[in-house]
Amino acid sequence: MEENQPSTSSAIKNNQENDCKVTWTHPSHIFQRLIALFLMCLIGFGSYFCFDNPGALQDDFIQDMNLTTSQFVYLYSWYSWPNVIMCFVGGFLIDSVFGIRLGTIIYALLVVLGQIVFAAGAYLNALWVMILGRLIFGIGGESLAVAQNNYAVLWFKGKELNMVFGFQISFARVGSTVNFIVMEPLYRYVKKQISVPNYQSLSIVLLVASLTCILSLVSALLLAWQDKRAEKLLHRKALETTEVVRMSDVWYFPKVFWLVTFIIVFYYTSIFPFVALGKVFFEKKYNFSPDSANLINGIIYIISSICAPALGLVIDKTGRNLFWVFLSILGTLVSHMFLAFTFVNPYIAMFTMGLSYSMLASALWPLIAMVIPEHQMGTAYGIAQSVENLGLAVVALLSGIIVDSDGYYMVELFFCLLLSTALLLTAILWTCDSRNKGILNMSINQRNKIELNKPPCPEKQNLLHNNDTFNED
Repeated sequence: MEENQPSTSSAIKNNQENDCKVTWTHPSHIFQRLIALFLMCLIGFGSYFCFDNPGALQDDFIQDMNLTTSQFVYLYSWYSWPNVIMCFVGGFLIDSVFGIRLGTIIYALLVVLGQIVFAAGAYLNALWVMILGRLIFGIGGESLAVAQNNYAVLWFKGKELNMVFGFQISFARVGSTVNFIVMEPLYRYVKKQISVPNYQSLSIVLLVASLTCILSLVSALLLAWQDKRAEKLLHRKALETTEVVRMSDVWYFPKVFWLVTFIIVFYYTSIFPFVALGKVFFEKKYNFSPDSANLINGIIYIISSICAPALGLVIDKTGRNLFWVFLSILGTLVSHMFLAFTFVNPYIAMFTMGLSYSMLASALWPLIAMVIPEHQMGTAYGIAQSVENLGLAVVALLSGIIVDSDGYYMVELFFCLLLSTALLLTAILWTCDSRNKGILNMSINQRNKIELNKPPCPEKQNLLHNNDTFNED
């Protein structure tokens, strides 16, 4: 949006106050916005469902395709490696070339294509083809998440954004949860009903899973139509930026953005690689059956799917984002320590981890929308996910190597180290924020007062981005 014009999200927000004056067909009406939110959530459902297909079938992949644990984690690391660059590129292309609607459709198509290639690799018993499929799938899936974040900010920036991020995380984790519940029984059913080599049974199951990706593509098409209609009725064309988004803009992003990004990296590298390897961990340490191991491994996502919207609403009502971030990282660290050092019922640790994960997702990601202008939002979220994927790729490989050489106890200590680093970075961010007016950890009432008293000049369009104490000199 042009910095000398009201933002699109502000226009939507103003129209929300007139919900009672407009019909349910108008894009500013709550009904239309709820439909948009539902479609945004569906866009991520397929990619999250299929992302953890290998994790749900870990021992089947290893046995049927004669893989080591190190080879198995290639299916995760090669998902992440291309996104070290492509998330940033994908976000930049949304901002400057494709636009949010076309970009979302293209990335959803890549997700479908990648999952089909992945299934074909299993049918051919060719690990390199499966890795190629995961690479394509990863390029589409992570850039699709960038597009989701952009849509959320476009339609809901303001008091509702934390809750909307919570809903998106919740629905995505419903996909992950369903994956862990159904994939193993589906694999056994296919193997029983169809007389083919086991690796081809894997292929059939993966192909069935691709139907969820097609659902996400259809949702992207429907949301594009709805957003196009909203653009026309809300006169967004008059508000669009004439400012060119350049790669060099990255160097002028505020320091707080980079701190938030590294907290994201160190936190999520203790979650996703753990889930990828968790099934066999629970089988070996706690003597669970494959189905029971999958169930407890998916508890993180089950809890997240239930609690993320509610926790997002709490954060919307209270503010204090940094407090919630610190608390969630601490809770996750305690959970990993229980799994590493005790034989206490693992359901307790996994429940705590799921609750903490839900809290962090709702509190941390919206901070980026506070510190970056809207016309650079795709680039910013793309960078954050690019750096996150670099961390995930490295940690996935290291985790597989550690398990093969030293076992699961050492990999749990590794995850504890990552979380301790995330906790330290959060403490540093909180300290810096406290010395600079405490903007990131304000209560919602304090933020509302700042918004009400904010001068209408273009330099004040974004609350935090324009605070000189947070910007590069």
